Amino acid sequence: MLGWNEILIRLSLAAVFGALIGLERERKDWAAGLRTHMMVCVGSCLIMIVSAFGFSDILGTAHVTLDPSRIAAQVISGIGFIGAGTILFLKQGTIRGLTTASGLWTVAAIGLATGGGLYFAAGITTVIALIILWALQPLEQIYAKKFKQKTLRIVTSLDSNNSELLKTLFNHTELKIQTFTFDRNDDELVFQIKLENTDMSKMDGIITELKNDPAVKEIFWTQ
Repeated sequence: MLGWNEILIRLSLAAVFGALIGLERERKDWAAGLRTHMMVCVGSCLIMIVSAFGFSDILGTAHVTLDPSRIAAQVISGIGFIGAGTILFLKQGTIRGLTTASGLWTVAAIGLATGGGLYFAAGITTVIALIILWALQPLEQIYAKKFKQKTLRIVTSLDSNNSELLKTLFNHTELKIQTFTFDRNDDELVFQIKLENTDMSKMDGIITELKNDPAVKEIFWTQ
């Protein structure tokens, strides 16, 4: 049977490990912050302790066999319900919260490792998780910005002749169009154009050229 001091150490370490990762998420004001990560980690730790040591009084009883991994295994699948609550579908093609959901899953694993007495594994995983969540973010942003699709939104009058505008868009050598869609909005047509590998230094000149088209009412450019 596990002593009370060892139980205290394991639960306390789980709280600390969860807090370290939770602080990073709290800094960005995500739904799952400090307290959520601490609760998940401590709860997983306790489940692991119960799974490994909570049934020791009936071990050795005739016709009784126990698999201490079965209860702990349910944490991995069960944490998916909490993780799903942190994922937000903002609009078509835009999803946020996947990193937080995966972070909760990792925190649960850290809690299980701590509850199982694998302190080094839990500690080093916490450090690696912090490096992934915090230290690698600037590198990810630089890489994502380089390859992120740019969007050009053009609003024209419904009764105007858009053939010249479309001809300009599709024949322009500097515009690398990946997708092209349009919607009707009352008396307007809204063109949504996603670009890739387009020279951003030339976009000001391209937008000025498009604005000179009498059919164009507004142009919005997102980078």
